[in-house]
Amino acid sequence: MINVKAFSKWMLAGITAASLVACGGSEPSDNTQTQSAAPAKPETIEWKMVTTWPKNFPALGTGAEALAESITAMSGGRIHVKVYAAGELVPALEAFDAVSRGTAQISHGASYYWKGKVPAAQFFTTVPFGLTAQEMNAWLSHGGGQELWEEVYAPFNVIPMAAGNSGTQMGGWFNKEINSVADLDGLKMRMPGLGGEVLADAGVTVVNMPGSEMFTALQTGTIDATEFVGPYNDLAFGLYKAAKYYYYPGWQEPGSALETVVNKDAFEALPEDLQLIVRAAARQTNADILDEFMAMNNSALETLINDHGVILKRFPDDVLAEFRASTDTVMEKVAAQDPLSQKVYSSMKDFKEKVMKWSDISERAIINARAGE
Repeated sequence: MINVKAFSKWMLAGITAASLVACGGSEPSDNTQTQSAAPAKPETIEWKMVTTWPKNFPALGTGAEALAESITAMSGGRIHVKVYAAGELVPALEAFDAVSRGTAQISHGASYYWKGKVPAAQFFTTVPFGLTAQEMNAWLSHGGGQELWEEVYAPFNVIPMAAGNSGTQMGGWFNKEINSVADLDGLKMRMPGLGGEVLADAGVTVVNMPGSEMFTALQTGTIDATEFVGPYNDLAFGLYKAAKYYYYPGWQEPGSALETVVNKDAFEALPEDLQLIVRAAARQTNADILDEFMAMNNSALETLINDHGVILKRFPDDVLAEFRASTDTVMEKVAAQDPLSQKVYSSMKDFKEKVMKWSDISERAIINARAGE
């Protein structure tokens, strides 16, 4: 005779074991053992990111936010990055110093902002008539540029990584037409970096000011012209309200690299997998920001022209020739100021001379053929 009570107990145990196996568990062992405690959840590493950009500014400010989100997500939350826009934790142009001294662990900006502190740094953003975005990425990744960049920043206890590119920028906004080299005399223009030094050599009065001040300066006549990035950003800044002549090509910034700078101590304190995640997130951001500019610039330019009456103009050939001649003079002078600048510029110059031969028969040739030229 079956013991109903014992049979029911046996059946319940069997059903429970089968259920565990079906759900991916394992059947209980006859020898009951004490379950080991679940591993403790790793402590979250808190990082502060400071930027040189206004909060949520298209592609630049939002790109910094995306970089922070990528690091946080790719690390499974093991690193949490909080972003501070320009002025929220430190002023825009103090982002590099903040990371260097450890006030923040990471930043997002552009290297030419630090030329007063690190003269060779400016080459890693852009050089007038220099490398395009694709060529810049190639130099950094496969032409020795990254190693030089790390050498330049090593005394400041930071590690640089490419984290975006604007692509070729526009030549700037002017409140009068530029029809010849003579129109440059006495012109007051806001332009940072090496492009500003070329303008000064060509007879332009260069005014340095943060991007946040340029609209008012242009509107009130403190300056006659300014440049920022390109249609996507310039539309957001409302520069069309202060000037109507919009010039191209952006000879001064043919492919401007953005950077993330990481405090070396903070980076080296990470386990290897998290170090790789930070680098991978920077590389992803490097591509995403360039893609966003490429996707959005033309529609923004059409809005500027069709909705706001902006007049699109190409620099006259003699003006571009003047800028090229001044660039050769200025670059040799800047590079000669210190051995490290000379080393970086020589590397970039040599790489450009080689890569542009391929660019001419690949990118330039297909663009011309596509246009029927």
